[in-house]
Amino acid sequence: MKNVIITGADGFVGSYTVAHFIKEGCNVLALDMGAEPRRLQSCNQLTYMQCDITDINGMLAKIEKDKYDTFVHFAWAGSAGEARIDYKLQMQNALNTVECMKVAKELGCTRFVCAGSIMEYEVEAAIHSQGSHPGMGYIYGMGKHIAHCMCKSIAANIGIELLWPMITNAYGVGELSPRFVNTTLRKIINKEPLQFTAATQNYDFVYVSDVAKAFYLVAKNGKPFCEYMIGSGDAKPLKQFIIEMVNSCGPDCTPIFGDIPFTGTNMPLHTFCITDIKKDCGFEPEICFGEGTKMTMDWLKTIEK
Repeated sequence: MKNVIITGADGFVGSYTVAHFIKEGCNVLALDMGAEPRRLQSCNQLTYMQCDITDINGMLAKIEKDKYDTFVHFAWAGSAGEARIDYKLQMQNALNTVECMKVAKELGCTRFVCAGSIMEYEVEAAIHSQGSHPGMGYIYGMGKHIAHCMCKSIAANIGIELLWPMITNAYGVGELSPRFVNTTLRKIINKEPLQFTAATQNYDFVYVSDVAKAFYLVAKNGKPFCEYMIGSGDAKPLKQFIIEMVNSCGPDCTPIFGDIPFTGTNMPLHTFCITDIKKDCGFEPEICFGEGTKMTMDWLKTIEK
């Protein structure tokens, strides 16, 4: 693996992944929507290209054929906030993913690595439970699951190796969206009440630099047509993560459990297992949750002064 295309390259996880591939000696063609990158650091191994992935013909016209061996796909509109429940947008994301994989094949790439989500498992559990009423919060995961299903069949048909790393919950320095870790840390910083569900549901969080390393190792060593869970290897009930975060970042704060109803699906701990990615790819997470949340909070303080 030497020459790599990465979509969504200027996003939170994408930018860390670009940096890690470059650190490992790869040349990266970074694709994103902006005229100029906001997060990426210029270097000789990096080529940035403004690109709309919905314009397939435009992509094929811009990118040199038979130069790149691996295509890593992060581009996905509406991964946070209200857009997660926009079913038309999430369906379009799934279609865009399939088209990007077909572009990868046409460009001469032998591997297509797509960012999946643990929510795919949650979607399956919710949908296939008799009498269940899955809420709109599942739409994002449904889009990822649809993309996964279509890509697996089409990859086999067109002859490209598909690898599907599934992120549990990425967090870390540089994350601006209102995800759980950021929202909780902002409440700690602003001394707001910390109210949660009973938080007995199983969970996992993985620091963004570990996610980037995992994507590199899956792209390099992963077995074709396999999925790999990317997590910390320390999945447990959410309450334990919250207590760890409070102890590390806000020891004077008191979390309140049970004030908010839990309406999701509790996944068994084995869902979060990272044995396959450790065994096949050589992945070992490095940043523990307490350390990662402290680094993230210190960074949030610098941007919110």
